Amino acid sequence: MDLSIIIVNYNVKEFLQNLLHSINKSAAGISYEIIIIDNASDDGSVEFIKEKFLPQGGIKLIVNSTNKGFGKANNQGLLAAKGKYILLLNPDTLLREDTLPKMINFFESTPEAGIAGCKILNPDGSIQLACRRSFPGPWTSFCKVTGLSSLFPKSRIFARYNLTYLDENQTYEVDAISGSFMMMRKEVYEKAGGFDEDFFMYGEDLDLCYRIQKAGYKVYYVHSTQIIHYKGESTKRSSLDETKVFYDAMNLFVKKHLSSSFLVEIILHLAIAFRKFFASLGRRKLIILSVCLDFFIFNLSLYFANEFYVKISGWHGFPTNSYPIIFTIPALLHLFVASISSVYKKDSLSVLKNFLAIFISFILLSASTFFFKQYAYSRATVLITYFILIFTLTFWRVLLKVVFKVGLNKDELTDKRTIIVGSNSHAVTLAEKLKAKQTDLRSISGLIGQSNKDVGKIINGFEIIGTVDNIRKVISERKIREVIFSSEELSYNQMMAIVSSCQNENVEFKLVGNNLDFLVGKTSVSILDDMPLIEINYNISQPLMKFLKSSFDFVLASFVLIFIFPFIYLIVKVTKNQTEFRKFILRVPQIITGRLSFVGPQSPVKNEKLYLGKKGLTGFWYIENNETTDNDRLDILYAKNQNIWLDLEILGKTLNKMWGNRA
Repeated sequence: MDLSIIIVNYNVKEFLQNLLHSINKSAAGISYEIIIIDNASDDGSVEFIKEKFLPQGGIKLIVNSTNKGFGKANNQGLLAAKGKYILLLNPDTLLREDTLPKMINFFESTPEAGIAGCKILNPDGSIQLACRRSFPGPWTSFCKVTGLSSLFPKSRIFARYNLTYLDENQTYEVDAISGSFMMMRKEVYEKAGGFDEDFFMYGEDLDLCYRIQKAGYKVYYVHSTQIIHYKGESTKRSSLDETKVFYDAMNLFVKKHLSSSFLVEIILHLAIAFRKFFASLGRRKLIILSVCLDFFIFNLSLYFANEFYVKISGWHGFPTNSYPIIFTIPALLHLFVASISSVYKKDSLSVLKNFLAIFISFILLSASTFFFKQYAYSRATVLITYFILIFTLTFWRVLLKVVFKVGLNKDELTDKRTIIVGSNSHAVTLAEKLKAKQTDLRSISGLIGQSNKDVGKIINGFEIIGTVDNIRKVISERKIREVIFSSEELSYNQMMAIVSSCQNENVEFKLVGNNLDFLVGKTSVSILDDMPLIEINYNISQPLMKFLKSSFDFVLASFVLIFIFPFIYLIVKVTKNQTEFRKFILRVPQIITGRLSFVGPQSPVKNEKLYLGKKGLTGFWYIENNETTDNDRLDILYAKNQNIWLDLEILGKTLNKMWGNRA
């Protein structure tokens, strides 16, 4: 057999179908086999392959019950391969008619070639830089991380990683090629081995090329034929954080192959860390800009207010050496308050939340003047400062939004992008009513289904654009601003798990359907024809609520430990009798250590995506306990409506119940 083609598929059956047709045309006159390894797809890929392609012959199908990763799945195919040459191919690619013949001819005429890749194009016709690369050595990594390779793409010194200084229309030896198209001789695989299965995804192609070179073979980029690669289609259907997986893979490659020198390893790890850091900064540039502007404006306002007060009062002012404290600390206090008040978002500028932060930090700074007399500003200075801040911090936000269109919530200009979580008739009816409602600016981006098998389906004009598992990615990529749940199709646990996992995505969550009475709390309600639309505020996971709850727990636990715990401890030691109340008090030290909270769920939630708070000494589950109680639903109710006053109310009812049981 001339050729074994190995394809690892994950939820891209539409692309796989086109690829198989292109292989059939490209392999005319070549004896070949196709080995498809399906990594637990749930989009109907397996059924599709069995129905459309297995009856034609020439295809072997290996079905994995779990997603084993790219390297491990390819190794399954490599073990079964019988061809003289082996081609590792991504399912989201398309071959030209001459691709396979030209690649085989290249190997026949180039005996020193162990593995080779062809020119790989993006769908827009541009070349994918990963199809010809160098290994990430210290200088190569430094140039890539610092952007020197992008600034000087034709420089042999700076552009070594992606070899952009070389002519893409020439064939030459390289360090590495892309894992989306890798052809090798069977004996090369038998000598160098397959993929290192420690690499789940990304980096395994670099590692394989490195080991093949060490085995005495050469790696080639071949320009004479090309393919198209629809990059990233599989990862779009998953919930993986590709950035994290990619940089973890780069770290593993460095540790495995380039750590002969401690200095080299440190340089490479730092380069990768900096790259990851700057990638993160790029996604948060609006937050960084907001923090810097607020810090500068706060200090400027405080300086002018202080100078004004010095002139009208005759006071000589603070000593110069105290300036770092009297200017920096108040500004940092305001930034902290603004942060926990959710003022800083990566894609929006909030004026109302900024007002709230100004008010809270004003209260805190005013109160601090009673405790830090040496560095305390006069009340007049504080008042003047915050009077200035109301205008200045608001002005720059409004200026950026109105004039430069920066941080402008898209809902303020155009339709609110909305998705419906559900795909049954109830969800479709809801989508139709939302679309028909004339009083709201809203556009329905699509539906969210339960399985990848349904993605792409059109139901009454509404497309299923994602699943519950990758909804966060859908929200981010499509800039969704409103998520509406169809309660007939999802459990409350599923809904709250989604809300919890998407807290930082700057979206509104709303609920429509039956049994609304259980989730209705401090919500806003709008009537959609005959359907009430309830806004979900998931309090327990909001940064401000977390901070206030932790502070409340610590202060109250400290009071109990000092004034109550010693007496209860002695009573229990002497009497050997532990009532409910005494057991409650004896567990308070675990609140100080952070293991428990005064009020919370009865037990940790099994679903890691759903955060309901720390396990509580008490909660709704205790005060409402009876034979028909659904404690899971009570815990969700508490998490949704949590606040300090609710905690105090539950604690009061808990003590009453404990004393009643005692009686």
